[in-house]
Amino acid sequence: MIVDCHVNIWDDEHVLPHYVSGTAMARHGTIGTVADMDTVYAAMGGVDKAILFSLRYHDSAGIDGNDEVTARAVAKYPDKFIGFAAVDPRRPDAMDLLVHAVEDLHLKGVKFGPIYNGVSLLDPRMVPVYAYCVKHNLPLTMHMGTTFAAGTPIQYGKPTDVDEIARRYPDLKMIMAHLAHPWAEECIVICRKNANVYTEVSAIFYRPWQFWNSLIAAQEYRITERNKIFWGTDFPFATVAESIEALQTVNRFVEGTPMPRVSQETIDHILYSNPLDHWWHGGFPG
Repeated sequence: MIVDCHVNIWDDEHVLPHYVSGTAMARHGTIGTVADMDTVYAAMGGVDKAILFSLRYHDSAGIDGNDEVTARAVAKYPDKFIGFAAVDPRRPDAMDLLVHAVEDLHLKGVKFGPIYNGVSLLDPRMVPVYAYCVKHNLPLTMHMGTTFAAGTPIQYGKPTDVDEIARRYPDLKMIMAHLAHPWAEECIVICRKNANVYTEVSAIFYRPWQFWNSLIAAQEYRITERNKIFWGTDFPFATVAESIEALQTVNRFVEGTPMPRVSQETIDHILYSNPLDHWWHGGFPG
């Protein structure tokens, strides 16, 4: 079973002009602006399940999505999609929207981007979000690491705040997206020491040297064998096929050298990891 744990969804009207200009700084290749539910469904043909969410990053990355687009996709393709709510704690109605997303739209987790929303994980506005997640058994996926978007507070993307929140809320399942690049080793050691913290590898492979180094560190700290690191694409920023190929060929740059190898066991642990067994207390609620 292959689960893509990080898939973005939005309708065309959610894409603002500065998203198109800003992504030019992120990556050339498969980045696109089209991520409606039918496009996403077609793109996810190579996986069994996909966890998807829209983004409320209107003033930073230029996507102003909503939870309704996520819920409609899940309703149309329930055998493929699992939906997460998006939270922007700056909004006065943030908790009302979250309650609606979970209790009316039946979304199963929460997505938050501290660097994009300009809100630290330690900000008091996050306290009701954490409490609600714990009460309703909702995993919290966080964009950790850097971004292409100008004007974002880089310190909020660093993983050290996750360590503090993990100790304050030991029953909160937290997932650091993108291995918190470029702070992957900090991300890995925080995952290792906190039973409630996980990470994933979406959108890392197109920096191949960083990708290889990060997976070697994950292997040496043995978090892969403990089911702490998961696989995803970050579609439309990468496709399923290239994300799988990059993981399976991660050692290609060190062939013929004495450098260590990412083992096949590590590769398989990541590719066939199943968040549905781990991110919810008692397993995915269905």
